[in-house]
Amino acid sequence: MLERLNQALDHLEACLDREIDMAEVARIAAVSEYHFRRLFSALAGMPLPVYVRRRRMTLAGAEVLAGELTLLDVAVRYAYGSGEAFARAFRSVHGIGPGEARRTGAVLTAQPRMSFRVVVEGSTSMRYRIVEKQSFRVVGRKATVPLVHEGVNAAASAHVESLDERAVARMKALVGPEPEGILSAVVHLTASREQGAEVDYWVGVAARPDAAGEGLDTLDVPAGTWAVFDNRGPYPSALQELWRDVFTQWFPSNPYASRPGPELLLTQPVEVGAETDSQLWIPVERSSGTTGTGP
Repeated sequence: MLERLNQALDHLEACLDREIDMAEVARIAAVSEYHFRRLFSALAGMPLPVYVRRRRMTLAGAEVLAGELTLLDVAVRYAYGSGEAFARAFRSVHGIGPGEARRTGAVLTAQPRMSFRVVVEGSTSMRYRIVEKQSFRVVGRKATVPLVHEGVNAAASAHVESLDERAVARMKALVGPEPEGILSAVVHLTASREQGAEVDYWVGVAARPDAAGEGLDTLDVPAGTWAVFDNRGPYPSALQELWRDVFTQWFPSNPYASRPGPELLLTQPVEVGAETDSQLWIPVERSSGTTGTGP
């Protein structure tokens, strides 16, 4: 699969001077456009549109400094419909407008071309099973928090601490089939998985599709396939490493793609650094056009 991802990046690179058909890029990678965007974000550490803009502005920056084309010609070459839009994108990457950069010969910022490869070094153990699950409802309390890749997520912890005993008791009374117990659910609001991206963070239970609790929020989850990963390690670093490795190692070497849906976590919060067992549920679907063998 990594070979196909790199072929998709080669195609994307060849299209930087025109409108990019992301559906075609994803087709080359043999995944859906939704999965390609999420996978790219997880592997690259930045959203796909940010990478495209940085690459375009890297190439455009060289042409601005060369001075052979007018600034409008450079803008049009890199698929910007106006000089103003081009100038905004240029400034967002280089910190200076194209006109000033040309006049002063400014130092610009370059975004290298990306390619992907797997480097396994000290990775978490990835024990998993595939589960077909009927529709269910997450019943609990929701808050919007930023993603934190390392260390304690203060906003998520504050949300957990805000729950009163009566609300927790109402949740426990609604527990349905697995995953059993109080869990957390993460719903990504964008394709980005970069640090600070906002997500809806739920604390609740997986309940029957018709379940409802007084004063609690609900999230309907359709039937589908889930990859379930079991993990044990220091809290929260082992869990954060597992989440990362699922998207950077497991998906590229298995015949599955992520699909829309909440990512569920069962764990017992403990003191930072203490050992705890965790179970991560990721919504998946079979990939098309891939054998599932790693590089």
